[in-house]
Amino acid sequence: MSSLSKGLDKVEVTLKWDPSPMGAPTHDLDLVAATYTGADPYGDPAYLVHFDSRSPDGTITLNRDSRDGQGFGPDEAMTLELERLSPDYVRVVVGVAIQQGGGRITFGDVASTLVELAEGYDKLAEDDFAGVAGATAATVAEFVRTEAGAWELREGVTGFDTEPEFFAQEMGRRQS
Repeated sequence: MSSLSKGLDKVEVTLKWDPSPMGAPTHDLDLVAATYTGADPYGDPAYLVHFDSRSPDGTITLNRDSRDGQGFGPDEAMTLELERLSPDYVRVVVGVAIQQGGGRITFGDVASTLVELAEGYDKLAEDDFAGVAGATAATVAEFVRTEAGAWELREGVTGFDTEPEFFAQEMGRRQS
């Protein structure tokens, strides 16, 4: 039976974690989104959204940016309006990077991490980073435009051992 699915339209990515213990360096995790064009889908990103910013066309917005994991609800939240992205864009990769200002911190060092992806009330995916506990950054979602123009999610968490500034360059490369 064929599907009449139009694909994904508007997705929210949220990230939670517990603050670091008293006296320990602050844990600062950041959501990062990178867009890729059809001309270079695995090369350099056309643009990045991170650190309390939004895309040039307003289709990807970092709505909440925490520096310490304190507060109620999600510590970081990002909205991706995929249906509004120009047809030039064929991939969007979302990742999480841990700031390394206080020494090397991995996902295993941060308590109660959780990333969730949802479209409206439908939960698309969630992960607690247990599978990449030794990593300092991870991709958490890849959205790909199909030949019919609809957006689909390719789930999976891939860990990286890199600084945030290098992660932004590496996160969209084809994995071997």
